[in-house]
Amino acid sequence: MRIAILSRGPNLYSTRRLVEAGEAAGHEMHVVDTLRCYMSMATAQPQIHYKGEQLEGFDAVIPRIGASITFYGTAVLRQFEMQGVFPVNESVAISRSRDKLRSLQLLSRKGIGLPITGFANAPDDIPDLINMVGGAPLVIKLLEGTQGIGVVLAETRKAAESVIEAFMGLSANIMVQEYIEEAGGADIRCFVVDGKVVAAMKRQAAEGEFRSNLHRGGSAQLVRISKEERLTAIKAAKVMGLNVAGVDLLRSARGPLVMEVNSSPGLEGIEEATGKDVAAMIIRFIEKQARPHRTATRGARG
Repeated sequence: MRIAILSRGPNLYSTRRLVEAGEAAGHEMHVVDTLRCYMSMATAQPQIHYKGEQLEGFDAVIPRIGASITFYGTAVLRQFEMQGVFPVNESVAISRSRDKLRSLQLLSRKGIGLPITGFANAPDDIPDLINMVGGAPLVIKLLEGTQGIGVVLAETRKAAESVIEAFMGLSANIMVQEYIEEAGGADIRCFVVDGKVVAAMKRQAAEGEFRSNLHRGGSAQLVRISKEERLTAIKAAKVMGLNVAGVDLLRSARGPLVMEVNSSPGLEGIEEATGKDVAAMIIRFIEKQARPHRTATRGARG
């Protein structure tokens, strides 16, 4: 099979591992810089050009689209889909998962456990917004933030009011969430492939930090997850319509709570913590599922 990987970084761990796994299975792997693709839209003849040449003849495409280029990246992926190329994750599912508010609304509608989350626009509504999520301490998140950037823990009501007012004054879109104290600065990353949790790790925040992101100095280790946590992760990925996803859970007194569903989860942390060849599992999923024009939006509508 000819498989394209949409990635801006051919030397990134995740991209390299996917190339290695694909080649080890006998496939022809091509890393394509998403932002160097340009497209022509014509009736029945969708074209993608790359560095002066037309891209064609691919059987599958693996999107590794960074959050900062979601708009352009999903447009490129849609063009592949129009050509009948099988996408590991579909463009509509990626767009759905990247919209934090929309994704939480969809998960909530399907009865999946979530931290209580508030969203408002007017400064006058801040006091009631804080009450809605149970008061301080609480977490304030920029909707466009990734890897823990733009996430603030406000430990007092006054601090929460000040931070929210500051963000609103900058016309930044934010959401406010309850702080799950019993999680102890840790979360569970469940890696879902083809409707199964194939690997799971516990990420622990560094001392003095509440964000468990590995990019922020957090540590990772193999973890055994409960049946409820497994089913929650699988259901969350399905609601988003993602075949490959990183589902981040918090362990709370009322059960597992979904923090985020990531459509381009990194492989380095999960493979090192668990010793599992997740890249090879993704390649095997492609071998099993890839067919021409096999693109049909899955999961919740809206």
